[in-house]
Amino acid sequence: MSDTDLVIVGGGISGASLLYTVAKFTDVDDVTLIEKEREVAAINSHRTNNSQTLHFGDIETNYTLEKAEEVKEGAELLAGYLEGADPDREMHSKRSKMVLGVGDEEVAKLEERYRENGFGDLFPKLREIGRDEIAELEPKVVEGRDPDTELKALQTPDGYVVDYGAVAESFVEAAREEDGVSVHLGTTVTGVDDRGDGFVVDTDDGAFDAEAVVVAAGSHSLQFAKEMGYGEGMSLLPVAGSFFLADDLLNGKVYTLQMKKLPFAAVHGDADVHDGSVTRFGPTAKLVPALERGHLSTVSDFVDVFGFNPDSVLSYVNILSDRILFPYVVRNLVYDLPGVGKRAFLPNVQKVVPSVDVDDIDRAKGYGGVRPQIVDTENKELDMGEAKIVEDGILFNITPSPGASTALKNAMTDVETVLDFFEDDYEFDEAAFRDATIENFPRADEESDAEADDAETDGAEDPVPAGADD
Repeated sequence: MSDTDLVIVGGGISGASLLYTVAKFTDVDDVTLIEKEREVAAINSHRTNNSQTLHFGDIETNYTLEKAEEVKEGAELLAGYLEGADPDREMHSKRSKMVLGVGDEEVAKLEERYRENGFGDLFPKLREIGRDEIAELEPKVVEGRDPDTELKALQTPDGYVVDYGAVAESFVEAAREEDGVSVHLGTTVTGVDDRGDGFVVDTDDGAFDAEAVVVAAGSHSLQFAKEMGYGEGMSLLPVAGSFFLADDLLNGKVYTLQMKKLPFAAVHGDADVHDGSVTRFGPTAKLVPALERGHLSTVSDFVDVFGFNPDSVLSYVNILSDRILFPYVVRNLVYDLPGVGKRAFLPNVQKVVPSVDVDDIDRAKGYGGVRPQIVDTENKELDMGEAKIVEDGILFNITPSPGASTALKNAMTDVETVLDFFEDDYEFDEAAFRDATIENFPRADEESDAEADDAETDGAEDPVPAGADD
């Protein structure tokens, strides 16, 4: 049996973020990461299985101002890390990003959101732009559109396109530079036993004796919790996202307005993080009875989480019978049907790029992951927030979207919880953590100064050679 201070179960972006934060910015002596796949971030954090978007809350129109404030700091932490650790843009790219309002009603909503609801103040880089400037940034968005249709967008330069799998790998690599860090890939956790003064984490490659445990395994986190008798009153609604691919149509990210009652992302178009010649449209949102996309073995895992008790069944009935959600669910099932699926999805694409025809898009095979939506089985409703179950010495972290965007903020919060488990035997250097992350994020005034410097340099005459006046 191996002894360690802390075991982290799960090597996606959440577990990797926590490993990085503990290893680099605390004095915890020994930390172990266990991941069942042979690679870090092979499931939902893989670049093909998510929208590759760093969500700030600026153009996500189903976010309240309060939600946007929470997400904003998390996004800036990760953006700052990328600015400092990835200057060559191997893990991310940065492009224009906008949310598009089409028609009088949507334009009015955008104006109200920006001017009256506080989003213009919260996001200094966010600005209103009209048809002409939209056409300059995204010609295909305006091309072929009825000139009499009202058009407006809220646009920002902070369109970070992120390979979250690569970021997770960089976190693990950075953590491994420190003493006392061990990473076990291709190792499946078969159970976690509470022995009173610590935990035994059983795996198919031996057992680990740990003082504290964090389970950061996405949908499986609730499964582990329930196996240990925790998580009563909770279930999951697993939602699988799919995408459609087209040729190079957009320069940046273009979102459409989201419905506030839906927890799922509105359809948007953007270029792939590693291939600017491909435009992705999506995601769709299909309910699936599995915890991982394409892995039939996780159907039984879903059964474990669901429980098939009266409260879970009634919760699903109540949620899915909603007059807004039910038609949405049905439409998204149709999108996955061969042939008719892309015809049904086409109007969503044409709202972004009107000139697209059905032959211009194809289903992205092998793309898309599963996003867990938390179900509150006591109140029979969806819980739109993140869920964490904290018990004595163990933390279960369930992170629905935008869990990847806020991974470092979650890690910062989870570190505080973990250090409480150790009763203040260790310390967290938050100042150093912020120096390595959010302090590198470019602020609006900094970008304005940089643009002014560039303009001054570009407009300056050739310098006079030294001594020319002598």
